[in-house]
Amino acid sequence: MAWTKYQLFLAGLMLTTGSINTLSAKWADTFSAPGCYGSPDHLFSHPFLQAVCMFLGELSCLAVFYILLCHDRHKPEPTVDPGQSFNPVLFLPPALCDLIGTSIMYIALNMTSASSFQMLRGAVIIFTGLLSVAFLGRRLVPSQWIGICITILGLMVVGLADFVSGNRNDGHKLNDVITGDLLIIIAQIIVAVQMVLEEKFVYKHNVHPLKAVGTEGFFGFVILSILLIPMFYIPMRGFANNPRHVLEDVLDAFCQIGHMPLIIVALLGNTVSIAFFNFAGISVTKEISATTRMVLDSMRTLIIWVVSLALGWETFHGLQILGFIILLVGTALYNGLHKPLMAKLPCYAGEPGPEAGDAVERERLLGGGRAEVES
Repeated sequence: MAWTKYQLFLAGLMLTTGSINTLSAKWADTFSAPGCYGSPDHLFSHPFLQAVCMFLGELSCLAVFYILLCHDRHKPEPTVDPGQSFNPVLFLPPALCDLIGTSIMYIALNMTSASSFQMLRGAVIIFTGLLSVAFLGRRLVPSQWIGICITILGLMVVGLADFVSGNRNDGHKLNDVITGDLLIIIAQIIVAVQMVLEEKFVYKHNVHPLKAVGTEGFFGFVILSILLIPMFYIPMRGFANNPRHVLEDVLDAFCQIGHMPLIIVALLGNTVSIAFFNFAGISVTKEISATTRMVLDSMRTLIIWVVSLALGWETFHGLQILGFIILLVGTALYNGLHKPLMAKLPCYAGEPGPEAGDAVERERLLGGGRAEVES
């Protein structure tokens, strides 16, 4: 069945805003400007401030939810299901996971390339699958286990590409690149824990996805904004790239923005794109399917890689193509994208697996329940 114009618009919006989100964050990292205290030009390295901007984008989803709800009440027949009432504290544990995982990923993005950053995030299916088996009683079918194994192989190839090339054109040392790649993998473990917590404690309450994302954004924005105060005084020499060598120097960030106003454009791009990406992702799942959303998410990895090459942020490396293809195959197998093709074969008798209810829950866990928290 052909897509409607609205469905095409949603798919394009998700693909565009999802790509802009990572690219704008990396763009901010490339700026160099003087800071406070008479410091000379230095790179904009403020991952925790960028995480605050990301949570602000998520928080805006809460405003969108109430605007849609208010507009829907004026219709003869309401179409927006507000969901049942719930205790917002339920969102605190996954929000803390979101806060930690997102902050780690922004730190890692300072150390490695945008394309490797996006590709390595594919590791989330490994940990989500394993944790869902351990804590949610899921039963993975053989193709999902094969997909996990292939994904691990793809991650090794992408990591090898970074090791061979060192991304030296990006101004990063090889040790920084390897550390950044490892941090991305670690962050995916935390993201997987977040998704399992949401499935176990949150989505059984039938919470509207926009409200869920917005509530987590509220907790993340408030908590991390408060944490910026002690971070201003915590020494982290050898780790922090700001002049005072503290965990986060938000005043230095504001001074750099004052000297280089384009930085605020990049930060706003991150904030606005995450808001639209969450809306588009939820809408694509509702109007088309969660499987389509997974395909679009893989496509934006390719867009990020191509744009990074065009802008000269990194050099071409053949191993990255191989790694991307392997990761794509692993993700496709894990999410069952091969089944429509296999069903056309006369010898294909289907795959033993979970009941229909478990399959629906798994789809929601991996993409249907909430838009991906992007960074």
